Amino acid sequence: MDRIDCRILVALQEDAGLPLAEIAERAGLSPSPCWRRMQKLADSGVIRKRVALVDPETLNVGTTVFVSIRTNCHDPKWSRDFCEGVARIPEVMEFYRLSGQVDYLLKIVVPNIAAYDKIYHKIIQIAAIYDVSSSFSMETIKYTTALPVAYAELDGSSNKLVKKTRRKTSRRA
Repeated sequence: MDRIDCRILVALQEDAGLPLAEIAERAGLSPSPCWRRMQKLADSGVIRKRVALVDPETLNVGTTVFVSIRTNCHDPKWSRDFCEGVARIPEVMEFYRLSGQVDYLLKIVVPNIAAYDKIYHKIIQIAAIYDVSSSFSMETIKYTTALPVAYAELDGSSNKLVKKTRRKTSRRA
């Protein structure tokens, strides 16, 4: 992966529906080489999938709940049963196992508190839980699905190419 691939990823994360010509322009390529790079990024698993981001209010799931779960049981069977059961709940958008005081963190979307209560009851029936704490989001300050590309490990040869390009640009100035 090189800086051109990173520019392609930035463009696609901004809007995966951009025309190829625009992505190519942003990456500094013509369309054919850009398409080949996009295919390579997809084939290698860097691009996992392309999706549409849907407005939650339109689907009547504008209430976001963050649920912290603590358990006293950490054996493999409990963990497997709990994780599989929670993962099957469609309202659970994100699900993490954590270090520290909280064992699991869930992000759940529902229409209202009553709908969350039904989800809560599903969760506590899956497996024995020591503590459940729910926090309702009052406002979304930042939401993005775009990952930062600045940390990507770049090919050494590509970094050299970028440096040469920069030198050429600085000579023209």
